[in-house]
Parts: sequence; structure tokens; C-alpha cells
Amino acid sequence: MPRSRFDDHYRFLTSGERLSFEEITRVARIFARLGVRKLRLTGGEPLLRGNLADLIGDLSVIDGVDDIALTTNGILLAQHAAELKAHGLHRVTVSLDSTDPATFRQMNGGFDGLAHVLAGIDAAMAAGLAPLKVNAVIQRGINDHSVLELLERFRGADVIVRLIEYMDVGNRNQWSRDGVVPSRELVDRIAAQWPIDPVSRHYPGEVAERYVYGDGAGEIGFISSVTQPFCGGCSRARVSSAGVLYTCLFATQGVDLRAPLRSGATNDEITDLIRRSWRTRDDRYSEQRHGTRKPLDERKIEMFYIGG
Repeated sequence: MPRSRFDDHYRFLTSGERLSFEEITRVARIFARLGVRKLRLTGGEPLLRGNLADLIGDLSVIDGVDDIALTTNGILLAQHAAELKAHGLHRVTVSLDSTDPATFRQMNGGFDGLAHVLAGIDAAMAAGLAPLKVNAVIQRGINDHSVLELLERFRGADVIVRLIEYMDVGNRNQWSRDGVVPSRELVDRIAAQWPIDPVSRHYPGEVAERYVYGDGAGEIGFISSVTQPFCGGCSRARVSSAGVLYTCLFATQGVDLRAPLRSGATNDEITDLIRRSWRTRDDRYSEQRHGTRKPLDERKIEMFYIGG
């Protein structure tokens, strides 16, 4: 969230504009009725929401949900990891693009919080939130030089590092294909340092290609939305904190669920709204953008509204 826009005078959503924990839980129950088995709390930064552990506790008892995960920047994770685990959180993904202090600061607007993130990862591991995933977006000329250092930091630990091709999410990152480091290139670089072998995906629709170190030191994932689009196999829906349903990370618009939630709609009516939205979706942005050097001329929802 660029400081140039989101400064001290920016008007963020009020508590009444955001879905309450009760509304989030109700929506999650409806999605579970439609077959959803995995829930992920993301952001923005979800740990800024007060009493988040209470929400996780509510979600953990929904019939049919067997996996609850959290994506975080890790800054506040050390304070909350044990409580989150105790309330039913299963897994954590930490966004960390580099373990080089200077590169970390460059990619986080000058914020010097690397020590907090690493402490959060350690606390999550100690709380039993393992295997933990670390997501790193790799940009050529920015942090691609520190990929091996990042991997070295977590080799042998119960941490899965996932290297993500730099994508044109939202409208503010000045994306160009020149900044993309193809996953295939990263595989070759890593294999020259440590032998790695591909393994099968855990489930249909998993976005990461999985590799394991030949010496047994753990697993790496590669998410290749730019060079190997996977729109046709995507099974993810996203609901913003304001209650808007998006069927794609690159969506230009969504479906309002907050209004029917607050105007007396029944669960069956909301279920039908979600079902129709999902069945009529035609999201193909990554496939349409494939091979281009600049983002398509569309105004997309920013990633910090709907998460990764």
C-alpha cells in the first residue's frame, strides 16, 4: 500500500463498512455448503484486525471446513502465533521477498522490519504452525540476486519457500515483463547450487509446481502465472473485507454480498447469488496477458484489497 496515497489523512473503511466477524462466518458457512474446504485469511494485513483469533475460532467449527490458513507480512506474527494456533489456525504463509536487509528495506518502502518477520516465522514454527510457507515475489534487478540466500536461510527447516513470478496485480506496480524472472530460469539457477527434483501436486488446482531438494533439505514451490498461466484450473474465490466477491486476482469488478447480508436475504438466496457468479465467470486475464510485455489496459482491483 504505497505511502504516497495511504498517508495519515487517507480515509480507510470504518468498522461498519467492513464485514463483522459474524458476517464473515456466515459467508464462510455458505461457501462451505457449496463445497469449499479451505479458508484463508489475508489482506492487506489480517493481523491488524483486532481479536482475529476469535474469528479463527468461529471459522474452525464450520462443518466441512478442514483447513484454515493465514497470509501475513509477519511483522506482528510473533505476538499472535501461539494464540492463533490455540484457536484453530492450521497454517501460515509469510510474505518475505528477501532476507538481505538492504533489499528488504527497498521492497518495503524503507521499513526496517526484517528482524520482526524472522522472529514471527520462528514463533509460528514454535507454536506448531508447520510446515510454514514463505512467499517471495522475484523481480529482475531488485531481489533476484538474493534468491539463493533466501533459500539457504530456510533449507533444512520445516519451511516451504515459494518463488512467485512478478505479476501485474493492481495498477500501481509499474509492471513490465522485463522485471519477470521466469520460474524455469530460477529452477536452473537453484539446481546449479543444489540438486532438486520435481514432485506431483498435492491436489488438483494447486497453483505451485513443487520441487524437493535431492539431499532431503525440504521443498520449494514455483508459481508461474506469467509464463505458465493456469486460469483454467483456478478454484479460488476471494471476498474483500467490505463483502465483495471476486472470482479472480486480476478482477476489474465483483459481486456485492454485504448488501444482501444486511437487507434480510436468506442463506439460500445468498447461496444462489454466489453459485451464479461462479458458474458464469470467464476470468482469463493471465492467459490473455501471456506473451505481452505490458499489463493489459484494464483497471484491476488492487491486491491489498483481496489478497494473493
